Amino acid sequence: MTANYTTTLLVDHSAQEVFDAINNVRGWWSEEIEGQTNKLGEEWEYHYQDVHRCKMRIIEFVPNQKVVWKVLDNYFSFTSDKEEWKNNTLVFEITEKGNQTQLQVTQIGLTPEYECYDICENAWNTYIQKSLRSLITTGVGQPNSKVNPQTEDEKRMAKSNFTTTLFVKQSPEEVFTAINNVRGWWQGDIEGNTTQLDDEFSYRMNDVHFSKQEIVELIPNEKITWLVKDSNLSFTRKTDEWTGTSISFEIAEINNKTQVRFTHVGLVPEIECYDGCSSAWEQLIQESLQSLITTGKGTKVFE
Repeated sequence: MTANYTTTLLVDHSAQEVFDAINNVRGWWSEEIEGQTNKLGEEWEYHYQDVHRCKMRIIEFVPNQKVVWKVLDNYFSFTSDKEEWKNNTLVFEITEKGNQTQLQVTQIGLTPEYECYDICENAWNTYIQKSLRSLITTGVGQPNSKVNPQTEDEKRMAKSNFTTTLFVKQSPEEVFTAINNVRGWWQGDIEGNTTQLDDEFSYRMNDVHFSKQEIVELIPNEKITWLVKDSNLSFTRKTDEWTGTSISFEIAEINNKTQVRFTHVGLVPEIECYDGCSSAWEQLIQESLQSLITTGKGTKVFE
């Protein structure tokens, strides 16, 4: 039988203190939690940027002994099966061991066969062994917060500008190279150079979309930013909606994988093209660019 993810810690604090800390989920996992987390039958939601969302129900609640959550719903931006956690259970078992208290945390269903396993394992190790342990022993955890790790600008972007994130096993250098090979993943006609700072290139999709981009930021293996200097969208009343917006690709190594965070700053729900453009970007980044990075060849996403 394949082993489920599990981790154990020992602390010099009482079972009640451990139990209370577990149920203070905002204190050790994330401040971005909606709902009550300390009563049998309660349902609550967690989210981290556009990367991970899940909904939990507390299905077992034995004071100072055991807490069990069931994953009612789940979304990952970086896995083929977006619902990988769905119907898993998170089990927190508390046992007194001499003068110490043991906490064993097990996610039943989270096995090495899951695409998310490496990232989830490392994340849980951090949240349990560092943040929850700190909350138990010092009264202060290290949860994701509304400010950190997101900056105020990132918070605004996550709430308004279109953004999407993917994770791949390839190196930041391979990802950086693929992004700059714009012809390899952005379906349409590209004219101009796309690999150097200050390069300008135009994109055209039939008579539907024209835009001209300048590369205004280029940090090898870390970040690329394009400024849209001109645009013409045939399907919007204001045909130059993209003009003056910027498009960024942020690359980071996280838990032995490479994260690509794509943001189109200025592509917000208030503009007419938002639905169509955000849907197109989602397909281009999550399908074509990801395919170029992982297989060396982009995919056709539009007919």
